[in-house]
Amino acid sequence: MSLMICPECAHEVSSTAAACPNCGHPFVRPTVQPRVIINELPPEKEGFPTWAFIPLGLLGLVLVFVVFLFMRNGDDEAQRNINVRVASQPPSGSRETTVRPDAPPNQIVVPSTSQPGQIVAPPPSSQTTVTTLPSTTTTVVAPDKGTVSLEAKVLGRTGGAQPVPKEVFYLLDKDLDSILNDADIEDESGQGLVNAFGLSIMFPDRYGDVRKKALAAIGKHSKYKVTTDASGKAQMKDVKPDNYYLFAITKTANGFAIWKNSVTIQPGQNALVLEPVSPTEITQE
Repeated sequence: MSLMICPECAHEVSSTAAACPNCGHPFVRPTVQPRVIINELPPEKEGFPTWAFIPLGLLGLVLVFVVFLFMRNGDDEAQRNINVRVASQPPSGSRETTVRPDAPPNQIVVPSTSQPGQIVAPPPSSQTTVTTLPSTTTTVVAPDKGTVSLEAKVLGRTGGAQPVPKEVFYLLDKDLDSILNDADIEDESGQGLVNAFGLSIMFPDRYGDVRKKALAAIGKHSKYKVTTDASGKAQMKDVKPDNYYLFAITKTANGFAIWKNSVTIQPGQNALVLEPVSPTEITQE
Protein backbone atom coordinates (compact mmCIF):
# COMPACT_ATOMS: atom_id res chain seq x y z
CA MET A 1 0.00 0.00 0.00
CA SER A 2 1.57 3.40 -1.00
CA LEU A 3 1.74 6.36 1.38
CA MET A 4 1.49 10.03 0.82
CA ILE A 5 2.09 13.19 2.99
CA CYS A 6 -0.94 15.12 4.18
CA PRO A 7 -0.51 18.70 3.00
CA GLU A 8 -2.22 20.01 6.13
CA CYS A 9 -0.46 18.18 9.03
CA ALA A 10 2.45 16.54 7.23
CA HIS A 11 1.58 13.06 8.52
CA GLU A 12 1.89 10.00 6.31
CA VAL A 13 -1.44 8.88 5.07
CA SER A 14 -2.50 5.99 2.85
CA SER A 15 -2.91 7.06 -0.73
CA THR A 16 -6.32 5.38 -0.82
CA ALA A 17 -7.72 7.33 2.18
CA ALA A 18 -10.45 9.84 1.40
CA ALA A 19 -9.28 12.21 4.26
CA CYS A 20 -6.39 12.55 6.71
CA PRO A 21 -7.08 10.50 9.83
CA ASN A 22 -4.99 13.00 11.88
CA CYS A 23 -6.44 16.36 10.86
CA GLY A 24 -9.39 15.36 8.73
CA HIS A 25 -8.12 17.12 5.64
CA PRO A 26 -10.02 15.71 2.60
CA PHE A 27 -8.14 14.42 -0.35
CA VAL A 28 -9.43 15.32 -3.83
CA ARG A 29 -8.48 12.87 -6.58
CA PRO A 30 -8.89 13.50 -10.31
CA THR A 31 -11.86 11.81 -11.93
CA VAL A 32 -10.78 9.07 -14.26
CA GLN A 33 -12.75 9.16 -17.48
CA PRO A 34 -13.69 5.69 -18.81
CA ARG A 35 -12.20 4.78 -22.09
CA VAL A 36 -14.71 4.01 -24.89
CA ILE A 37 -13.36 1.89 -27.70
CA ILE A 38 -15.30 2.08 -30.93
CA ASN A 39 -14.58 -0.59 -33.55
CA GLU A 40 -15.28 0.62 -37.01
CA LEU A 41 -17.14 -1.90 -39.19
CA PRO A 42 -15.86 -2.39 -42.70
CA PRO A 43 -18.13 -0.85 -45.30
CA GLU A 44 -20.64 -3.30 -46.88
CA LYS A 45 -20.14 -4.07 -50.49
CA GLU A 46 -23.02 -3.15 -52.74
CA GLY A 47 -24.49 -5.63 -55.29
CA PHE A 48 -25.67 -9.31 -55.41
CA PRO A 49 -23.84 -11.64 -52.98
CA THR A 50 -21.46 -14.05 -54.62
CA TRP A 51 -22.55 -17.06 -52.55
CA ALA A 52 -26.10 -16.87 -53.97
CA PHE A 53 -24.87 -18.01 -57.39
CA ILE A 54 -24.17 -21.52 -56.06
CA PRO A 55 -27.80 -22.58 -55.30
CA LEU A 56 -29.03 -20.78 -58.42
CA GLY A 57 -26.59 -22.75 -60.53
CA LEU A 58 -27.69 -26.05 -58.96
CA LEU A 59 -31.37 -25.18 -59.52
CA GLY A 60 -30.66 -24.37 -63.16
CA LEU A 61 -28.97 -27.75 -63.70
CA VAL A 62 -31.95 -29.57 -62.17
CA LEU A 63 -34.41 -27.72 -64.43
CA VAL A 64 -32.37 -28.49 -67.54
CA PHE A 65 -32.28 -32.19 -66.60
CA VAL A 66 -36.07 -32.33 -66.02
CA VAL A 67 -36.81 -30.61 -69.36
CA PHE A 68 -34.48 -33.04 -71.13
CA LEU A 69 -36.25 -36.08 -69.63
CA PHE A 70 -39.70 -34.67 -70.49
CA MET A 71 -38.75 -34.05 -74.12
CA ARG A 72 -37.20 -37.49 -74.42
CA ASN A 73 -40.32 -39.22 -73.06
CA GLY A 74 -42.52 -37.20 -75.43
CA ASP A 75 -40.39 -38.26 -78.41
CA ASP A 76 -40.58 -41.93 -77.36
CA GLU A 77 -44.38 -41.76 -76.98
CA ALA A 78 -44.77 -40.07 -80.37
CA GLN A 79 -42.57 -42.76 -81.94
CA ARG A 80 -44.70 -45.52 -80.39
CA ASN A 81 -47.90 -43.89 -81.67
CA ILE A 82 -46.47 -43.62 -85.16
CA ASN A 83 -45.46 -47.27 -85.10
CA VAL A 84 -48.97 -48.32 -84.03
CA ARG A 85 -50.64 -46.26 -86.74
CA VAL A 86 -48.36 -47.60 -89.43
CA ALA A 87 -48.85 -51.18 -88.29
CA SER A 88 -52.65 -50.86 -88.21
CA GLN A 89 -52.98 -49.41 -91.74
CA PRO A 90 -54.17 -51.97 -94.31
CA PRO A 91 -52.23 -52.45 -97.54
CA SER A 92 -52.85 -49.90 -100.26
CA GLY A 93 -55.96 -50.67 -102.32
CA SER A 94 -57.24 -53.31 -99.87
CA ARG A 95 -60.74 -53.04 -98.34
CA GLU A 96 -60.44 -56.08 -96.14
CA THR A 97 -61.50 -55.52 -92.53
CA THR A 98 -59.59 -57.41 -89.83
CA VAL A 99 -61.26 -58.02 -86.45
CA ARG A 100 -59.04 -58.75 -83.46
CA PRO A 101 -60.00 -62.12 -81.91
CA ASP A 102 -59.50 -60.73 -78.39
CA ALA A 103 -61.77 -57.72 -78.95
CA PRO A 104 -64.71 -57.57 -76.50
CA PRO A 105 -68.07 -58.58 -78.02
CA ASN A 106 -70.72 -56.03 -78.84
CA GLN A 107 -73.42 -56.70 -76.24
CA ILE A 108 -76.95 -55.71 -77.27
CA VAL A 109 -79.62 -55.89 -74.60
CA VAL A 110 -82.86 -56.96 -76.28
CA PRO A 111 -85.93 -56.26 -74.12
CA SER A 112 -88.90 -58.55 -74.19
CA THR A 113 -91.62 -57.58 -76.70
CA SER A 114 -94.11 -60.27 -75.72
CA GLN A 115 -97.18 -58.90 -73.92
CA PRO A 116 -98.33 -61.28 -71.18
CA GLY A 117 -102.02 -61.83 -71.15
CA GLN A 118 -104.72 -64.02 -72.62
CA ILE A 119 -106.38 -64.31 -76.00
CA VAL A 120 -109.44 -66.37 -76.80
CA ALA A 121 -109.25 -68.94 -79.54
CA PRO A 122 -112.48 -69.29 -81.55
CA PRO A 123 -114.05 -72.76 -81.74
CA PRO A 124 -112.51 -75.07 -84.34
CA SER A 125 -114.09 -75.29 -87.79
CA SER A 126 -114.74 -78.46 -89.68
CA GLN A 127 -111.95 -77.80 -92.20
CA THR A 128 -108.38 -78.56 -91.11
CA THR A 129 -105.08 -78.02 -92.87
CA VAL A 130 -101.70 -79.42 -91.90
CA THR A 131 -98.56 -77.36 -92.67
CA THR A 132 -94.87 -77.69 -91.77
CA LEU A 133 -92.16 -75.23 -90.82
CA PRO A 134 -89.78 -74.04 -93.55
CA SER A 135 -86.23 -75.33 -93.87
CA THR A 136 -83.76 -74.14 -91.21
CA THR A 137 -80.72 -74.17 -93.50
CA THR A 138 -78.25 -71.46 -92.42
CA THR A 139 -77.54 -68.84 -95.07
CA VAL A 140 -73.87 -68.83 -96.09
CA VAL A 141 -72.25 -65.40 -96.45
CA ALA A 142 -68.72 -64.04 -96.61
CA PRO A 143 -66.50 -65.20 -93.73
CA ASP A 144 -65.14 -61.73 -92.90
CA LYS A 145 -68.30 -60.20 -91.33
CA GLY A 146 -69.56 -60.79 -87.82
CA THR A 147 -70.94 -63.43 -85.48
CA VAL A 148 -74.15 -63.18 -83.43
CA SER A 149 -74.67 -65.23 -80.27
CA LEU A 150 -77.92 -65.41 -78.32
CA GLU A 151 -79.66 -67.31 -75.54
CA ALA A 152 -83.46 -67.51 -75.39
CA LYS A 153 -85.55 -68.15 -72.28
CA VAL A 154 -89.25 -68.10 -71.43
CA LEU A 155 -90.75 -67.24 -68.04
CA GLY A 156 -92.90 -69.92 -66.45
CA ARG A 157 -95.98 -69.38 -64.33
CA THR A 158 -93.88 -69.48 -61.17
CA GLY A 159 -91.48 -66.86 -62.53
CA GLY A 160 -88.58 -69.17 -63.31
CA ALA A 161 -86.86 -68.84 -66.70
CA GLN A 162 -86.74 -71.93 -68.94
CA PRO A 163 -84.51 -72.29 -72.05
CA VAL A 164 -86.10 -72.36 -75.50
CA PRO A 165 -84.62 -75.40 -77.29
CA LYS A 166 -84.86 -76.28 -80.99
CA GLU A 167 -86.45 -72.99 -82.08
CA VAL A 168 -85.64 -70.96 -85.19
CA PHE A 169 -84.47 -67.34 -84.74
CA TYR A 170 -84.44 -65.01 -87.75
CA LEU A 171 -82.78 -61.73 -88.68
CA LEU A 172 -85.31 -59.97 -90.93
CA ASP A 173 -84.93 -56.89 -93.10
CA LYS A 174 -88.46 -55.73 -92.16
CA ASP A 175 -90.50 -55.62 -88.96
CA LEU A 176 -92.95 -58.45 -88.25
CA ASP A 177 -96.11 -56.30 -88.16
CA SER A 178 -95.44 -54.90 -91.63
CA ILE A 179 -94.67 -58.38 -92.98
CA LEU A 180 -97.93 -59.81 -91.63
CA ASN A 181 -99.92 -56.84 -92.95
CA ASP A 182 -98.61 -57.57 -96.45
CA ALA A 183 -99.19 -61.34 -96.20
CA ASP A 184 -102.97 -61.29 -96.86
CA ILE A 185 -103.68 -63.03 -93.54
CA GLU A 186 -107.27 -63.27 -92.30
CA ASP A 187 -107.67 -62.36 -88.64
CA GLU A 188 -110.34 -64.85 -87.66
CA SER A 189 -109.98 -64.14 -83.93
CA GLY A 190 -110.24 -60.36 -84.36
CA GLN A 191 -107.38 -59.85 -81.89
CA GLY A 192 -104.63 -58.70 -84.26
CA LEU A 193 -102.43 -60.39 -86.85
CA VAL A 194 -99.67 -61.18 -84.37
CA ASN A 195 -102.11 -63.03 -82.11
CA ALA A 196 -103.59 -64.74 -85.17
CA PHE A 197 -100.09 -65.93 -86.05
CA GLY A 198 -99.66 -67.13 -82.45
CA LEU A 199 -102.91 -69.10 -82.66
CA SER A 200 -101.63 -70.77 -85.82
CA ILE A 201 -98.50 -71.88 -83.95
CA MET A 202 -100.59 -73.16 -81.04
CA PHE A 203 -103.22 -74.85 -83.24
CA PRO A 204 -101.62 -75.59 -86.61
CA ASP A 205 -104.41 -77.93 -87.63
CA ARG A 206 -107.09 -75.25 -87.22
CA TYR A 207 -105.18 -72.24 -88.57
CA GLY A 208 -102.90 -73.86 -91.09
CA ASP A 209 -103.60 -71.25 -93.79
CA VAL A 210 -102.58 -68.38 -91.48
CA ARG A 211 -99.41 -70.19 -90.48
CA LYS A 212 -98.52 -71.03 -94.06
CA LYS A 213 -98.93 -67.45 -95.31
CA ALA A 214 -97.11 -65.95 -92.32
CA LEU A 215 -94.10 -68.27 -92.58
CA ALA A 216 -93.90 -67.77 -96.33
CA ALA A 217 -93.90 -63.96 -95.92
CA ILE A 218 -91.30 -64.16 -93.15
CA GLY A 219 -89.10 -66.37 -95.31
CA LYS A 220 -89.02 -63.69 -98.04
CA HIS A 221 -87.59 -61.17 -95.58
CA SER A 222 -85.26 -63.56 -93.76
CA LYS A 223 -81.57 -62.66 -94.08
CA TYR A 224 -80.14 -65.08 -91.53
CA LYS A 225 -81.59 -67.80 -89.34
CA VAL A 226 -80.35 -70.31 -86.80
CA THR A 227 -81.83 -73.00 -84.54
CA THR A 228 -81.18 -72.99 -80.80
CA ASP A 229 -79.62 -76.01 -79.10
CA ALA A 230 -80.97 -77.91 -76.10
CA SER A 231 -79.91 -75.08 -73.74
CA GLY A 232 -81.59 -72.36 -75.81
CA LYS A 233 -78.31 -71.00 -77.21
CA ALA A 234 -77.39 -70.34 -80.84
CA GLN A 235 -74.78 -68.54 -82.91
CA MET A 236 -75.02 -67.01 -86.37
CA LYS A 237 -71.87 -66.72 -88.45
CA ASP A 238 -70.87 -64.56 -91.40
CA VAL A 239 -73.49 -61.90 -90.68
CA LYS A 240 -73.19 -58.68 -92.65
CA PRO A 241 -73.13 -55.64 -90.33
CA ASP A 242 -76.46 -53.83 -90.68
CA ASN A 243 -79.77 -53.07 -88.95
CA TYR A 244 -82.11 -56.06 -88.63
CA TYR A 245 -85.25 -57.25 -86.86
CA LEU A 246 -84.79 -60.27 -84.59
CA PHE A 247 -87.80 -62.60 -84.78
CA ALA A 248 -88.82 -65.94 -83.28
CA ILE A 249 -92.01 -67.52 -82.03
CA THR A 250 -92.36 -70.64 -79.91
CA LYS A 251 -95.19 -72.71 -78.51
CA THR A 252 -95.54 -72.87 -74.72
CA ALA A 253 -97.67 -74.99 -72.41
CA ASN A 254 -100.70 -72.66 -72.58
CA GLY A 255 -99.91 -70.26 -75.39
CA PHE A 256 -96.96 -68.81 -77.27
CA ALA A 257 -93.96 -66.52 -76.77
CA ILE A 258 -92.67 -64.16 -79.43
CA TRP A 259 -89.53 -62.06 -80.06
CA LYS A 260 -89.65 -59.09 -82.45
CA ASN A 261 -86.91 -56.55 -81.76
CA SER A 262 -84.77 -54.24 -83.86
CA VAL A 263 -81.03 -54.92 -83.48
CA THR A 264 -77.85 -53.46 -84.96
CA ILE A 265 -75.12 -55.94 -85.86
CA GLN A 266 -71.54 -54.67 -85.93
CA PRO A 267 -68.34 -56.26 -87.26
CA GLY A 268 -66.81 -58.82 -84.93
CA GLN A 269 -68.59 -60.54 -82.07
CA ASN A 270 -72.16 -59.51 -81.19
CA ALA A 271 -73.87 -60.90 -78.07
CA LEU A 272 -77.65 -60.47 -78.01
CA VAL A 273 -78.70 -60.42 -74.35
CA LEU A 274 -82.34 -61.52 -74.61
CA GLU A 275 -84.53 -60.82 -71.61
CA PRO A 276 -86.76 -63.78 -70.63
CA VAL A 277 -90.12 -63.52 -72.42
CA SER A 278 -93.49 -63.76 -70.70
CA PRO A 279 -95.77 -65.99 -72.85
CA THR A 280 -99.23 -65.05 -74.04
CA GLU A 281 -101.79 -67.55 -72.76
CA ILE A 282 -104.59 -68.86 -74.98
CA THR A 283 -108.00 -69.93 -73.69
CA GLN A 284 -110.53 -71.73 -75.83
CA GLU A 285 -114.19 -70.84 -76.10
